[in-house]
Amino acid sequence: RDLSMRLPLLVCVSLCLSVAPGPVSGADRTCTDLRQLYTGKGFTLVEVPQTEISGEHLRMCPQGPTCCTSTMEENLGSLSAKETEGLIREAGRSLQAAFNALHRGFDTYFTELHGNSERSLLETLSPLGPLYSQNTRLYGDLYADLRQYYRGSALNLDETLSEFWSRLLERTFKISTPSEVSLSEDYLDCVAKQQETLRPFGDVPRDMKAKLIRAFVTARSFVQGLIVSGEVVRKVSQVHLSPECMKALMKLVYCPHCRGMASVKPCSNYCSNVMKGCLANQADLNPEWQNLIDTMFQVASSFSTEPSLDVVLSSIPARIYEAVHFLQENMDTFTARVYQTCGTPGEEGTGSPALHEQRKKSSSLTASGYKPSPTAGLRLEMQVSDLSSKLREMRQYWTQLPVALCSKLAAGGAGQDKCWNGITKARYLPEVMGDGLANQINNPEVELDITKPDMTIRQQIMQLKIMSNRLKNALDGNDVDFQDASDDISGSGSGMCTGGQCPRNRPGLYAFPPDNNRVRGAAATPQSGLLLLLLPLATLLFQR
Repeated sequence: RDLSMRLPLLVCVSLCLSVAPGPVSGADRTCTDLRQLYTGKGFTLVEVPQTEISGEHLRMCPQGPTCCTSTMEENLGSLSAKETEGLIREAGRSLQAAFNALHRGFDTYFTELHGNSERSLLETLSPLGPLYSQNTRLYGDLYADLRQYYRGSALNLDETLSEFWSRLLERTFKISTPSEVSLSEDYLDCVAKQQETLRPFGDVPRDMKAKLIRAFVTARSFVQGLIVSGEVVRKVSQVHLSPECMKALMKLVYCPHCRGMASVKPCSNYCSNVMKGCLANQADLNPEWQNLIDTMFQVASSFSTEPSLDVVLSSIPARIYEAVHFLQENMDTFTARVYQTCGTPGEEGTGSPALHEQRKKSSSLTASGYKPSPTAGLRLEMQVSDLSSKLREMRQYWTQLPVALCSKLAAGGAGQDKCWNGITKARYLPEVMGDGLANQINNPEVELDITKPDMTIRQQIMQLKIMSNRLKNALDGNDVDFQDASDDISGSGSGMCTGGQCPRNRPGLYAFPPDNNRVRGAAATPQSGLLLLLLPLATLLFQR
């Protein structure tokens, strides 16, 4: 009977002991791993517990047994925001470096084209004799003005080119006039004014002006687009994360350590929601960012549209020769018409002997027969291909940034049932939010007021819009003013358009090029190229 009485009692005691807290699951769990992490981050071990403590004091991490005090939680929370801001800046610097490299590459190519064209003046124009030797400064001034315009000077390119042809006409007429005839400044001004009405240089000035303006306006606007893009990246990458984001990052990154789950990585969808919430304002750059990149892509493609950039710049000396030769051939007719309009300056003679002699020696050279070296054309193709592929890689940067941040931080696809979901080691159930501030209204991880966007980022969105409009104007051949892209939104300029009508001599443009030889060898996918840009960021994450 005693045995039968004791048996239920033993069973009851055994069951009670099985559910009672043991030393391995309660407050006696060691905090060695967290202590090492904490000191490794530069903090002292003062008041850091040796074993787990009760977690009722926690404000960012889920409450429960923990190795983190309130001070530790605050320190690690601030650290998580600081580290993430550092990673964002590092990714931004990588993208800035890519824009700077594109700028340097294109600038080197363009300035070499310009310099080679200027150096070929002597060879091309020397047959003109005194019309070249006595006008070298005039030709040099033209190239200097073009160079200054490309560098951002407030020159009116249309007026600059018109002034060049007027001065060249004035000097040519003066050289052709007999030496005994005195020409007053007023008379030479009258001669110069006949440039537009009598067209002494044929169609060359008008045709050359249209092509040069198109070439230099697009080149200058493209360079400015690269500079503005890099500046937008720099300014946006310096925006501080919100306190709400700091709490979410602490919970994502360091709360698992506080809970003794240092080896458990965050669930990928959980990480995505945290990063999409933290970078919601940055993601709102995406529409205007893509618009700017697409427009720069169009501008880059236009460089190889006939007449291509290299042909336009390289043929400047030949076009000048063609124009002067035309005037030489028709000088008698032109002189007679000038006399009708401006009056006779003195007794008509036979003109300058040197000029007549030069007419006999010079031969016709037209730009239509001029072709740059095959090497120059190949280099332009390579330049356009490189620009196009690199720009394509940058197109998705702002929406891919959260993906890049989570690429090493979060668990891989096979570990989604055994990852940190913000509370414990289990699957993360909430859906992933979309990109941008408006899509974060139901974000379960980051509290955001979607009615209060970040004003610094809104200002940069406006800069992207301004730059896109200026690039589109440049594609239409409109001269635009780039004095300070951050101070105004008008972008006014003189340009070629009159009465609302703009010449459109280019073929239809497209956001992305067809699969042809010109762009062969570009990056396989935008995502793969973007991951290369973000490689330093991923490396830093891996070192955590």
